[in-house]
Amino acid sequence: MDKIQIYSIIGSSLFLLFIFRLIRRRELKEEYSLLWLFVASIFLILSVFRSGLEWFADLVGIHYAPAALLLILLVGVVAILIHYSKIISKLSEQNKILIQEIALLKLKISEQKNGRENE
Repeated sequence: MDKIQIYSIIGSSLFLLFIFRLIRRRELKEEYSLLWLFVASIFLILSVFRSGLEWFADLVGIHYAPAALLLILLVGVVAILIHYSKIISKLSEQNKILIQEIALLKLKISEQKNGRENE
């Protein structure tokens, strides 16, 4: 086992434990943590089974197999960013609708107050 493989296994394990800790402390919702857990698990599996990592590196044309971990990490982070962008877009639209509804309710309340004052 090379030093780089040992470092990869330790780093992947710590990352996976960190994700579990965030979930356990309820700092990361379960629904959002699935993608993080998947990426960390793939990272750990490829760190332990170097032959799988070497196969993947050959498949994509990377000559230094541990560098393929960087590619996998990058793809995982991009997938997570796209997922969060989708969530943020949805929340932004919901906020816009809520703001409009609040403005309409405030207008209705002020009209009712003005109506009572005029009576």
